[in-house]
Amino acid sequence: MEEDELEGVEELEAVLQLAPEVQLAIEQVFPSQDPLDRADFNAVEYINTLFPTEQSLANIDEVVNKIRLKIRRLDDNIRTVVRGQTNVGQDGRQALEEAQKAIQQLFGKIKDIKDKAEKSEQMVKEITRDIKQLDHAKRHLTTSITTLNHLHMLAGGVDSLEAMTRRRQYGEVANLLQGVVNVLEHFNKYMGIPQIRQLSERVKAAQNELGQQILADFEEAFPSQGTKRPGGPSNVLRDACLVANVLDPRIKQEIIKKFIKQHLSEYLVLFQENQDVAWLDKIDRRYAWIKRQLMDYEEKYGRMFPQEWCMTERIAVEFCHVTRTELAKIMRTRAKEIEVKLLLFAIQRTTNFEGLMAKRFSGCTLADGTVKKAELPPPSTNPFLEDETGTETDETVIEKGDIDRPKKPKAPDNPFHGIVSKCFEPHLYVYIESQDKNLGELIDRFVADFKAQGPPKPNVDEGGAVLPSCADLFVYYKKCMVQCSQLSTGEPMIALTTIFQKYLREYAWKILSGNLPKTTSSSGGLTITSLLKEKEGSEVAKFTIEELCLICSILSTAEYCLATTQQLEEKLKEKVDASLMERINLTGEMDTFSIVISNSIQLLVQDLDAACDPALTAMSKMQWQNVEHVGDQSPYVTSVILHIKQNVPIIRDNLASTRKYFTQFCIKFANSFIPKFINHLFKCKPISMVGAEQLLLDTHSLKMVLLDLPSIGSQVVRKAPASYTKIVVKGMTRAEMILKVVMAPHEPPVVFVDNYIKLLADCSTDTFQKILDMKGLKRSEQSSMLELFRQRLPAPPSGVENTSSMSLTAPTPEQESSRIRKLEKLIKKRL
Repeated sequence: MEEDELEGVEELEAVLQLAPEVQLAIEQVFPSQDPLDRADFNAVEYINTLFPTEQSLANIDEVVNKIRLKIRRLDDNIRTVVRGQTNVGQDGRQALEEAQKAIQQLFGKIKDIKDKAEKSEQMVKEITRDIKQLDHAKRHLTTSITTLNHLHMLAGGVDSLEAMTRRRQYGEVANLLQGVVNVLEHFNKYMGIPQIRQLSERVKAAQNELGQQILADFEEAFPSQGTKRPGGPSNVLRDACLVANVLDPRIKQEIIKKFIKQHLSEYLVLFQENQDVAWLDKIDRRYAWIKRQLMDYEEKYGRMFPQEWCMTERIAVEFCHVTRTELAKIMRTRAKEIEVKLLLFAIQRTTNFEGLMAKRFSGCTLADGTVKKAELPPPSTNPFLEDETGTETDETVIEKGDIDRPKKPKAPDNPFHGIVSKCFEPHLYVYIESQDKNLGELIDRFVADFKAQGPPKPNVDEGGAVLPSCADLFVYYKKCMVQCSQLSTGEPMIALTTIFQKYLREYAWKILSGNLPKTTSSSGGLTITSLLKEKEGSEVAKFTIEELCLICSILSTAEYCLATTQQLEEKLKEKVDASLMERINLTGEMDTFSIVISNSIQLLVQDLDAACDPALTAMSKMQWQNVEHVGDQSPYVTSVILHIKQNVPIIRDNLASTRKYFTQFCIKFANSFIPKFINHLFKCKPISMVGAEQLLLDTHSLKMVLLDLPSIGSQVVRKAPASYTKIVVKGMTRAEMILKVVMAPHEPPVVFVDNYIKLLADCSTDTFQKILDMKGLKRSEQSSMLELFRQRLPAPPSGVENTSSMSLTAPTPEQESSRIRKLEKLIKKRL
């Protein structure tokens, strides 16, 4: 029995093993703290909980009764639930049947409602059928009545139009014709009807008749052949113009053409090609004649033509076209008689007249029929951009401060520009040739004035003086550019640009480069005088203060010309046609001024460099092995500093307005002086320990002076540019390292060689050889040192040649000096 009960319990436990998700859901729906409801219930643990001790077994009967009562309640609950579920299926089926019955009843009701709605709609259609028929009848009747009214108006209007045309009642015809035309547009879709088509043809015939009749009336009032004009306009012609506005535009154009032709017929007779007044010197009479004619027209015929016809402007425009044709014809015939002053006089009077027309008329009658809206360009820093329409255009001086000053905006475009003056363009070569000649004379005058007046005095307060001829040249350039742009923006502007380029180059070479002070070695070769002076150890000739100021002045002038030439190029591109902009290029001229600047800086560097040469030569000739103690800086250092203090403040003050070029001067001088100093340092041999210390002190003094070079002798101390400081520190540090290597003991050799490689990082055997010479080592010692040096050199990276072999390709300073000595001996022998 016990085994059977155990098997039953195990089967029951197996059946009651639920999935974790189900168990979790049950716990969430029916939360309980009863241990019997737990999924991991253990009967043994539960019994041990109830009877933890033997004494607790005394109330076992009470516990058993409670459990039995609980079992009985659970059985009652389960029984109630099971009995309740037996009737659920039956109740569900009953509810489903009742729902289906309700749906059937609802469907029946909906069908009944739909049937009733269809019947109601049919009834409404039957009711409104008659109403729709009445609406269509009303609409058709209204359209018929309106069309009949229009037809009546059209028929009556055509009859009245024909009658008024015969009686020349143009005032009434103007209003009636427009109405008839508007009414006729309503019958465009009825043109298939013969009567309508007949009325349309009658209207067209009436329009043609009106047109011919009005032209005949104008021909009668203003005959093409006749000597006298009628006394004044009539009201009939004024009304006829109103009718012409409604007729074919060709009628209006024909009236305008005939009237203008008749109005200008006298002009063609008075200014025939064979008349004296037809030539350019009396061109004012042409414009005076048209002014009188326009005033006469306004007085006599101003009210005859409608205002929107712009007859005054049309007469003036036609006069311009005729004048351009006649002037072009007579200038071709008498081209040899055209002079520059005469041509400019005629162009000036013509452009003034075109400007007057722009103020008086809007330009609506020109060929394109539109007037360009004037737009103000943005402010420009171009020194050539000023009020070109003012009276002071040709007298305005371009000063250096004008470059960054805002200029006035350009005047609005003139729609009449070139309407007459275009005829002068083929003859502008006369003007271009004249400007070529004038500019040549201007350059010659600049050269003569410079020779007569001498170089300008330095103006330290303003940072150096710019040559006044520079401003005069660009003022003249501006005058020519403005004049030529008013005449033409095409090929003549390109020709003028070529002239500008020519004389910019001449100014650069004749005025600037031609007046730079000459040096004995400026030609790039050696002279007997320089060789003899070097041999004798005498002082090299230096520039005077005036010459230094002149060089700075030329440099400042070239810098101003460079900036202004760039702005001149921009302004020329603004003036010329867009298709020709690429042909304007002043880069070559700007490069020329850059060369002048470079040459000026090089002259300043050479002068200071040459002044320092005797001091460096004295340094190399001193007996450094006999120096017994280290004192203050050596005399040659004092000499170098003296020359620097004499030259640099003058150059700085005269280049105050061009600081970047003063910086270039400092950099070039450092790049020239420091390598030369190192080369002379190598010539100081042999050197004792004390001599090396003295040289190191001198080198440090020169380094401090060079670092202070940009602001030396100035009350305002400025920090030197970083680029310059870097060059000085790098170069002079190398000189210091050379002296430190010389001071180092050469025993043991390995330590000396490693110290040299570490301090100088120079793999050249030539440099190492010079160091050994400075130390005064014997040839045998030098040979072993050189061999050890080659062994201790770091291996060069792949693809890089040995620096010692590379150094063989470049001549050393000793080789250069030997070559100079050989050349010197050869010259002396030939002398």
